[in-house]
Amino acid sequence: MKKILFLALSVTIALTACNNKSTETTESEAAVETEITGLKIAYVEVDSLMSQYQFCKDYNLLLNKKGENAANLLQQKQRALQQHANALQKKYESNGFTTRDELERAQNQLAKEQQDLAELDQRLTNELAMENAKLNEELRDSIQAFLKVYNKTRKYDYIFSRQGDNILLANKKLDITSEVVAGLNKRYKAKPEVKGTASDNEKAE
Repeated sequence: MKKILFLALSVTIALTACNNKSTETTESEAAVETEITGLKIAYVEVDSLMSQYQFCKDYNLLLNKKGENAANLLQQKQRALQQHANALQKKYESNGFTTRDELERAQNQLAKEQQDLAELDQRLTNELAMENAKLNEELRDSIQAFLKVYNKTRKYDYIFSRQGDNILLANKKLDITSEVVAGLNKRYKAKPEVKGTASDNEKAE
């Protein structure tokens, strides 16, 4: 984001320098300035798109559900591990282990269970991260595919994404977010796994 901001400021400085030049501007420079001012530009508010595009709402719900399931599974495993550890501690304190080998085997088993839990935690985290990355790619592809069709008639030279302060100032007349969101939602068709999650959520409510 800092790089984008830096480039935007650099462009502003460059244009200001051009405006301060005297009548030494050549015909080619004048042609370039005319071409720049003739650009057709629009922007899309990313936050609004993410909150209104049904694809985003559906998959946020799906990822949240999978995240909750993963957290519940880890909590169950953690409780079982803690119960096992407490049982071993109680057995040790009551001199329940007849030999040192028996104690070491029990300790090794507990250590293995701890390692298995850590590996499960890492695996579930990686799976969620990979799915999130995949869905982000699908989101980007769906937006770009729509904009290619959308722009055949609109013929914008540039369509920018506006999020936070990556664009410092913009004319509201250039905002095409509502058109883009409406077009994306019209094209969107939810997949079966998404529909199932949405139905489950409605029942829970």
